[in-house]
Amino acid sequence: MQARMQSPADADVMAAVKGLYKAMYSGGVDPRVLELVHLRASQINGCSACVFAGIDSARKHGESDERLHSVAAWRETPFFTEAERAALALTEAATRIQDGAPGVTDEIWAAAAEHFDERQLSAVILDIALTNFFNRINHTIREQAGKTW
Repeated sequence: MQARMQSPADADVMAAVKGLYKAMYSGGVDPRVLELVHLRASQINGCSACVFAGIDSARKHGESDERLHSVAAWRETPFFTEAERAALALTEAATRIQDGAPGVTDEIWAAAAEHFDERQLSAVILDIALTNFFNRINHTIREQAGKTW
């Protein structure tokens, strides 16, 4: 099997993605919150590769199985803080924009702004956007959970 050669464009893309992740993680948000955001958006989009990788990454950041198993039903569980709930609500609203979904309402935004400053909100929004970006790439190329990463 021949090894895949990286083109200069591949290196440019990877450098850009690394820069976005660096900016996101320097936004002052607890990495576990970012992991929950990533997981919830990936669940909504049905991206098995990102759900798989997200759970693995969240565990490495100290997240419990109890909470990870409850992310899809976060509203009905006692396991999440008000800040985490605000981030998850923002994630759902920003991710579910198809078919006339209302998107991020003033109420959802205000709840998030109560718990996160402007820099932190930017990091959460960047996490949501990057997750949706990778979910769509993985859907397009039919990436399978655990196959390559």
